[in-house]
Order: sequence, then C-alpha cells, then structure tokens
Amino acid sequence: MTFDDLHIGSILVSTVRNAPVLIFAGMAGLFAERSGVIDIGLEGKILASAFVSAAVAFTTQNPWYGVMAGILVSVLLATLQAYVAITQKGNQLVAGIAINIAMSGLTFVVAQYIFQQGGRTPDLGTARLFDVVLPGSAAVENIPFIGWLYAHLIGGHSVLVYLAFGLVPLVHWVIYHSRFGLRLRACGENPHAADAAGVSVERQRYFAMIIAGVLCSFSGAYLAIVQSGFFLRDMSAGAGYLALTAMVFGNWRPLHTFLGCLMFGFFGAVQIQIEGVELPVVGRLPGALIQMVPYVLTVIVLAGLMAKSVAPKALGTPFVKSR
Repeated sequence: MTFDDLHIGSILVSTVRNAPVLIFAGMAGLFAERSGVIDIGLEGKILASAFVSAAVAFTTQNPWYGVMAGILVSVLLATLQAYVAITQKGNQLVAGIAINIAMSGLTFVVAQYIFQQGGRTPDLGTARLFDVVLPGSAAVENIPFIGWLYAHLIGGHSVLVYLAFGLVPLVHWVIYHSRFGLRLRACGENPHAADAAGVSVERQRYFAMIIAGVLCSFSGAYLAIVQSGFFLRDMSAGAGYLALTAMVFGNWRPLHTFLGCLMFGFFGAVQIQIEGVELPVVGRLPGALIQMVPYVLTVIVLAGLMAKSVAPKALGTPFVKSR
C-alpha cells in the first residue's frame, strides 16, 4: 500500500468507531471529577467491565446480559472507590491506581481459570452486538458521497456508538441546566458552601461515582462485545488514561471533552491506516513507532494545556464537615 491509497473516508469511519470507548470513559470521569473526586481508576473499571461483559455474553449467548453484568461490576468498583475516597477520606490517586493494577491482574487470572485460553475469553460469535443498518441504506448506497455518508459514516454502527454520541448533549444539559448538575458543580468547586446550603456533599459525590461507574462500563462492553468480540488481557490499552487526558484537554467541559475524544479517536484511526504504508520521505514506519502516536500525543497535550486547564477547585480534596 502506498500513501496515495489511504482513504480519508475509512479514517473518518474508524474515528467514529474508535471514539465511543473514550467518550463513555471521558463522560464518566467528568461526573466524578466535577463532584471533586479524582477518578484515575477509569482504566481498571473498563477492564473489569470488558471481561465480565464478554464472559457473561459468551455464557448466556446474549450480549445485553453481558452489558448489564458489566454495569454491575463497574458500579461495584466505583462504589468501593467512593467508599475509600469519600467516606474514609483516603488518597484518591492511590485508590484509583490500586483498582487499575488489581483489575489488570485479576481479569487475566480469572479468565485463565475459567476459560483456559491464555487469559482471554472465547470468541463471542453471535453473542456480539452487531451493527445497525439504517432504513434506506441499500437504496442510497450507490449515490456518490450521500450513500457513503448515510450508510457508512452515520449508519452501520452498533447501538452503543449512537448511545455514546447521544450522551454528550445529555451530559451537557445535566451538568449545566439541571438541579443535580448545579449541586454537583457546587460540591466540586466549594463543598463547604454547598453543605451550608443544605446539600449533602458525600451523597452527591457517591451519586456522581455511581453514574461514572455506569458510563465506564459501556466503554468496557463496547471494547469486548462490539469491537473485538472477545476479552484480552489489558485490551483497554490505556483508554482510561486517554479519556482523562481528553477531559483535561476539554477543561472539564462535556462538549470540549467530546472533541478531545474525537481527536484521539482520529489519531488512533490514522495509526491503523498508516501501518505498512510507504510514506513520502520517511518510507515505511516501524509498527512500534506507529503505536506510540496516541501516547506521544497525550504527553504533548498535557504539556501544552495542563497549565491553562482549570480543574474544579476542590478536586482531590476530601470533604470534612464543619462543626
């Protein structure tokens, strides 16, 4: 394949398919951190929900049972994380990293014990969530550009893709235009003022962490039941950390975080497309170098924007009720 063979249409479709993992995790982190809790444990919750979703979907041959099981395990982990960070006033970074490390090893061990396939689950086959074909796709498919736009870029995706993109305006409305969102932001900016106004800061933060657990589970389910069709050790490949970076890039705002997720999804799509391609001047790049692209971009984004990003003022600070 040469550089001229790269098709921008394939890159755009891949971007749409790559972005949901980051969108779900990014919106999950947004709820947690807007309430004042650092959620660095996104990676671990993604891995846990991916494994449980794949295992239950394979066992029951029903992908929706897998999605529900993934929600359950992710919410349990989020509740445990909330208990350590909110009730016990523990170090929020340590709690999140502990979940990440534990889930990286535990999912592999349990998968190996149950399925005996080298730490992965069997292929899901018909238990996967398959793509949705929009009405009229066949009729317009041969129309230049319109057919591709309707049948492939807009249509032809899993229901979780549409859920991810539809989630963004909903999260924006909840955070900025609902009573719950007002209280959530108050807890993240000035929890003592929120407490004085009669808001239960701890309860609000627990709600935020549970919502984050639900949303994060969709990232894992999407990886296992839609993209791959099986669970593989550490298959999240840093998606939780990329989502956190997108959140910093978006300055803890839903729409801007969404754009950050699309950016990382785009570069992930480009990474896949340029493997084995003869590029002008540099020729064919080594695969390991190409795989570094999203992570190098993460470092650049953090180095360039961290000083300009304004986090919630009480982020990472345990709330101690005034007497």
